[in-house]
Amino acid sequence: MATEITKATSNCCGKASGGECVCAKQATCSCGKESALNCSCDKAAYENKLTGARCSCRARPAGECNCDRSSKENATIKGESCSCGARPADACTCENPDTKGDNNANEIDFTTKK
Repeated sequence: MATEITKATSNCCGKASGGECVCAKQATCSCGKESALNCSCDKAAYENKLTGARCSCRARPAGECNCDRSSKENATIKGESCSCGARPADACTCENPDTKGDNNANEIDFTTKK
């Protein structure tokens, strides 16, 4: 699953190289020993889950970004936020965003939306 996260998508951090999202490759487990979503420390059960709002590369939870965009990613939301309140409205990464602009090619919508 972690390899799917590193694929460059339209909602990645805006920096792609060789078909990969640069920010997702930079993101690490909060202990700093492993890459994001490959944590092996005592926080692995939390760190390796892909639930809830995520940072723009989706490798870390929203507000817990640790790539070189962390100052922007973790900043207080100014203006309108998405339905979960964790991200700006135009950059929603909630588990079930209400916005139509969320089109991550690595995700499949298993909801009843048509």
